[in-house]
Amino acid sequence: MQITRHDQPLETIGTPPKVGEQLPAFELVDADHQTRTTQQLLGKRTLISIVPDINTRVCSIQTKHFNQAIDQFTDINFYTVSTNTVEQQQAWCAAEGVQLMQLLSDEALSFGKALNLYVPSNNTLQRSIMIVEADGTISYEELIVEQTDEPNYAAALEFLKSAH
Repeated sequence: MQITRHDQPLETIGTPPKVGEQLPAFELVDADHQTRTTQQLLGKRTLISIVPDINTRVCSIQTKHFNQAIDQFTDINFYTVSTNTVEQQQAWCAAEGVQLMQLLSDEALSFGKALNLYVPSNNTLQRSIMIVEADGTISYEELIVEQTDEPNYAAALEFLKSAH
């Protein structure tokens, strides 16, 4: 899929799964350096916020925005996924005071490749939001084309509120 960063063209490795499809199998690493599989992340409705690099302005804004919204949703998982190392993610969380949002590392690129969100030219993931039902069905998706743009937070959060 063609995307841009500062209007410069980039390519992901393919087309991401669509609403109505199942989330594919992947592995991520949590803050405790434990491997988390697709199945371990599901079980209840889940919002996955995908950012290219947690240490950049828009990624930081996106992650903090969802971190602030979590307390409105007691029965929903919230995750941020990036290709940053666990240590980079932990340092960012400590510096930014983010405690509720769970950051997961895709340093091994399992998630990015499984979902076709991987951008090989800069070793990042395409900025996106996915909401996945407990059974793994993707029910909401926003794929950001210009990587310096923020997602539509209100639309994603409204979807979480209204689809209950």
